[in-house]
Amino acid sequence: MTSVRLRKGLQNAEGSEDGAAHEDHVKLEHKLPSEGCASRRLWKTLSFTLGGTIAFCVGLLTSVYLATLHENDLWFSNIKEVEREISFRTECGLYYSYYKQMLQAPTLMQGFLGLMYDNKTESMRTINLLQRMNIYQEVFLSILYRVLPIQKYLEPVYFYIYTLFGLQAIYVAALYTTSWLLSGTWLSGLLAASWYVTNRIDTTRVEFTVPLRENWALPFFAVQIAAVTYFLRPNLQPLSERLALLAVFVSTFLFSLTWQFNQFVVLLQALVLFTLDSLDLLPALKVVLVELGVLCACLYLEACRPHPLPQRLALALQASRLYGVQIAGLLLVCALQFLNSMILGSLLISFNLSVLAARKLQKTLNLKSDEHIFKFLKAKFGFGATRDFDANLYLCEEAFGLLPLNTFERLSDTLLFCAYVFVLCITATAALAGALRNLSDPASQQSTGSTGKGAVSLKPETAYNLVHSIAFGLLALSTMRMKYLWTPHMCVFASSGLCSPETWALPLKAVRLYSPKRLCVLRYAAPILTLLYVSYKFWPGVMAELSELREFYDPDTVELMNWINSNTPRTAVFAGSMQLLAGVKLCTGRTLTNHPHFEDSSLRERTKAVYQIYAKRPAEHVHALLRSFGADYVILEDSICYERRHRPGCRLRDLLDLANGHMIDGPVQNDPDLKLADHPRFCEEIKRDLPPYTAFFTRVFRNKTFHVYKLSRNK
Repeated sequence: MTSVRLRKGLQNAEGSEDGAAHEDHVKLEHKLPSEGCASRRLWKTLSFTLGGTIAFCVGLLTSVYLATLHENDLWFSNIKEVEREISFRTECGLYYSYYKQMLQAPTLMQGFLGLMYDNKTESMRTINLLQRMNIYQEVFLSILYRVLPIQKYLEPVYFYIYTLFGLQAIYVAALYTTSWLLSGTWLSGLLAASWYVTNRIDTTRVEFTVPLRENWALPFFAVQIAAVTYFLRPNLQPLSERLALLAVFVSTFLFSLTWQFNQFVVLLQALVLFTLDSLDLLPALKVVLVELGVLCACLYLEACRPHPLPQRLALALQASRLYGVQIAGLLLVCALQFLNSMILGSLLISFNLSVLAARKLQKTLNLKSDEHIFKFLKAKFGFGATRDFDANLYLCEEAFGLLPLNTFERLSDTLLFCAYVFVLCITATAALAGALRNLSDPASQQSTGSTGKGAVSLKPETAYNLVHSIAFGLLALSTMRMKYLWTPHMCVFASSGLCSPETWALPLKAVRLYSPKRLCVLRYAAPILTLLYVSYKFWPGVMAELSELREFYDPDTVELMNWINSNTPRTAVFAGSMQLLAGVKLCTGRTLTNHPHFEDSSLRERTKAVYQIYAKRPAEHVHALLRSFGADYVILEDSICYERRHRPGCRLRDLLDLANGHMIDGPVQNDPDLKLADHPRFCEEIKRDLPPYTAFFTRVFRNKTFHVYKLSRNK
């Protein structure tokens, strides 16, 4: 199995103040550095230039930092090509294989057609990969690599991974910009970027899962949030509004195109915007990024709100233009993915805003691509136990469990979580007071950029980021893998709050200590002190991390891939675990029976059938199943057959036993209706070379981790 070992012989090693909410604070700012309009304009220009330069440098440094970690952890520049490819684990390797396939095609058109009519990803099937998977980024990169004159200077794999790490520079710059827009000072952007880096374990995993879809998508999502934040600012010029809407459209389109779970994220974001609009916490003209179904629901609910009929109609027409931005992006993605049924299904789900209604529509339209997600959610939130193999496969993975408590300990060490809770409490109080005022007296709400009057007020862009953070925080708490949507925004929200005059004005007024000078001191002292603390405590650790040199080490998998390349025909079909077969596809180009892209119902059924090699099934039954998929070879892994990583009842073999109605091995409480299996476990018994097994399977390769058997052709 894969391990990372130490190398032998080496040691281990400010922007405009347009959004100021208090007149006295604005008066104070006008004194800097002189009273003249020209001087203020010069000051703003210098501040913008300095802040922009810092944003660029911080983004670039983060990109180099993550790329260096990737190199130091694997010694990527020194290992063989097969080892580089093996380092792209599970679905990462599958996605990268299509980039490699496009580069190896004689012409771009042949490569493109090979993806549209692929018969090697799933044996005995021809599928359109551009419809099934989000791999347009691989197609685009392969075209760039073939067109640009860089082949002599840069290997294809480096062009690929450097693009991903370059996107991280855009990601950090977008987080920096969002924080700057919210607070009015680039100092908060610098703090947000620092928190992102020092909390790297909880903010990103790009350095060890480079081709993962979320690493492509989340930078565009951060750009979209920055564009929405800017668009929600009051008193924008029409040109600025149109440019912001264009940025929203482009970033949403790219986000949707690069990640298969985009519709669930955009749906949650649309619900956040609709909630804020319903509570009058956002101007009615600036509700954006709503899916097609939410458009219909919002227009219907908007008609029921307490406004005169002409105003209701005007608001509906104004909102339609903004909703259309998101609709156009989603429909364009749908068209590029050849009317992908999963995207169409998600629009129907959003239209009803109800799980029950969505389920009925899915049954009516025979859409089953995301059926496993509903089964997983049903079981996860306690709506009855399930023996469904697909749902349990997710339930037993740590990434889909609750967010561990030690996450908050790590985030508190950098003061991020402490600052986040402080800012969250103050802004939530202001938002709640503003919402209650708006709901009790709707006529008092004015579209002037503030959600309330008097002592408690909240800017629309701050209100949006507040509810966005809460919504995605709840999502992360319920599913650990979703924390990468929340923790980067936590850095933005906490840093902008510490530098925002609105955050400090409320507690200072509550204790009657408010003054413009004291407000200004707190606004700048808090982030500076936090930056000093973070730098003092974590800079040595970052330097030590950069000096620790390791190397990739997985000799068993390398030996397996070399054997397949040397001893099997290129037309051979391989069966095995989803994770391993992705590597087989990348390293050898052989045909697979199944793979890790789990978003197709028929593929899930096929995977469950192939996985009977780890269940208690007779040899002839397993042979018949594998041959029905055209398999010539099957790879058995000791790490699955004798798994100890999961607790009893969550091991793959236990999930198969449960789905088959068999009693689970080990110290677990079996349900009364489960019965003993009539046959021993296949992956164990086949190694004894008994006649019932040798008649159907012949061992052709073995090492400490893998066993490869060739299937006989007889029935």
